[in-house]
Parts: sequence; C-alpha cells; structure tokens
Amino acid sequence: MAINNQLTHKRIRIRIPRDYHQEPVISRLVSDFGLTVNIAAAILGANAVGDGWFDLDLQGTNQQIQNGLTYLKDLELEIWDGTNVGIW
Repeated sequence: MAINNQLTHKRIRIRIPRDYHQEPVISRLVSDFGLTVNIAAAILGANAVGDGWFDLDLQGTNQQIQNGLTYLKDLELEIWDGTNVGIW
C-alpha cells in the first residue's frame, strides 16, 4: 500500500470563541501538524471582544489536514468546510 504524500488544499472557516483568543490555535496547525496555513480573511473584535472568524486555506498531505481538523474538532470549534449550507 503506497502512502500518499501529495500536497492538497482545503479551505475552511472556523469560529474562534473569545475564550480562545489567547491560545495559539492557528500556530499549532503549523507547528504540531506541519500544515501551511494561509489566512484568506479574518474578523477579530477589538480588544478581544466577541468571537473571531478565520477563513483558512490549509495545505498539506491528506493525513496532515485530517489531523489538523481533528485537533480543531477536539477544541469544539465551529468549522465550515464548504459542504455546510450557507457557506460564504
């Protein structure tokens, strides 16, 4: 069985609750899961008031992307991946 190391992209949108504003959520996608993360758009309230929204383009192997998504799900963040209704 061949291991697929081909790089792929996945576009997602995540909601970062105010409680997570001081956590390096996006940085961990890079350092812990080896992903390249491009922030395509972001909304973050001044003085960390309210939730933040990030449109991210993730680049990595399918396994790296799946591991990163599992990490985000384990944090119980809202994630939209384009299959959800009403996405950007």
